[in-house]
Amino acid sequence: MVDVVVSNCVLNLVPDKRQAFSEVLRVLKPGGRFSISDVVLHGELPAALKEAAAMYAGCVAGALQEDEYLSIIQGLGFADVKVEKRKPITVPDDILRNFLGSAELASFKAAGTGIFSITVSAVKPGLVDQKTSESQACCTPGGSCC
Repeated sequence: MVDVVVSNCVLNLVPDKRQAFSEVLRVLKPGGRFSISDVVLHGELPAALKEAAAMYAGCVAGALQEDEYLSIIQGLGFADVKVEKRKPITVPDDILRNFLGSAELASFKAAGTGIFSITVSAVKPGLVDQKTSESQACCTPGGSCC
């Protein structure tokens, strides 16, 4: 059992994100927390982008809708689920043109699909001992030891 799980944009490479978050829940001690950065979507990606290996390796093709991503976390029973940061990601047109024709690119841009990097934190519910409480106070954003 661990106090903290940290991940930086790798869960998008996992096909079954519910199972991945289930494992995070399993390994955390009660009162333990996670901080995970990942890529999420607002709107739909064109099929050509979803199927492109380069977009998958770049964590875009494997991205879920943000509400679905957060729903998985909440549905597993994590508490205090927070989006700590949200930053838009812009894929340059010259890269998009490798996968989309002119009409598809124009349609994609007109659709307003958003690609975002988010950092999510949450806590595994349960009894918390004094040592875990001190660790959490220290390792939270703005804590005194980090």
